[in-house]
Amino acid sequence: MMRLCCLSLSFKPEFASRQMDDLKFIELCAQLALDGVDFNMSSLRSQEPDHLKKVKKACLERGLSIACLGISNDFGRPADAQGAVRKQVRQGIDAAQFLGAPVVRLFAGGLKAGEARAAVWKRAVEGLRQAAGYGEKVGVVVALQNHNHNNLAATGDDVVRLLDDVNHPWCKHVLDTGQYLGSPGASGARPEDARRHDVYKSIARTAPLAVYVRAKLYRLKDGKEQWLDYERIFKVLSQVKYNGFVSLVYEGWQDQDAMHAVPLGVKFLRGFVK
Repeated sequence: MMRLCCLSLSFKPEFASRQMDDLKFIELCAQLALDGVDFNMSSLRSQEPDHLKKVKKACLERGLSIACLGISNDFGRPADAQGAVRKQVRQGIDAAQFLGAPVVRLFAGGLKAGEARAAVWKRAVEGLRQAAGYGEKVGVVVALQNHNHNNLAATGDDVVRLLDDVNHPWCKHVLDTGQYLGSPGASGARPEDARRHDVYKSIARTAPLAVYVRAKLYRLKDGKEQWLDYERIFKVLSQVKYNGFVSLVYEGWQDQDAMHAVPLGVKFLRGFVK
């Protein structure tokens, strides 16, 4: 059984302009008859317990699960900054436990100019393993999300190797349909990436490992996503018997605003998530 939720960053411009906040987002998700909410840490007005209680209660009263909490960490930062990164990760895991979110999203991190890939890879593996150990203690799964361009987890093979190297039962995978190399996503597909990499091959490679799926929507024409083939993607998810949340992530703001597009996206994805 798959369930549908929405990521708060779908309303990134509205959060930035303060037209939207976390409690208004919860209300909107309820109005859209979603099954849950997916928060990025940056979308929470406060991480203090008194405010997190309000968020938790608002979701409960509307029948919404808090499906995931996204932490925008970067294990690719220099070695002397890793203490701050790990503190950020731990704080996010603590917030997820308080809210009752079963999983947090983590990044491996990006390659910086002048740094060897092997050294950054080692930091990412150590950071993810430590996060998974802490997550196990408090009952929150940590899940590595793929991300294209200079991120370590840019292809399906990268994700598999990273998870193999971390080798921890509480470190899983968030599959983002639009963030593998070769995707025509909002970040921009470089021509050489599109020639060399097949986004659907990477999706198929890691779908069996996914405990959470983020479904990117970029161009909704006539109520249907134009840039990604969701019939093909959901066929893959069905084949691996994926059983979890699918989170709508809208990033087509330059085409139409989220307040108009997200309801269309909900209707579109409901055609697959029933």
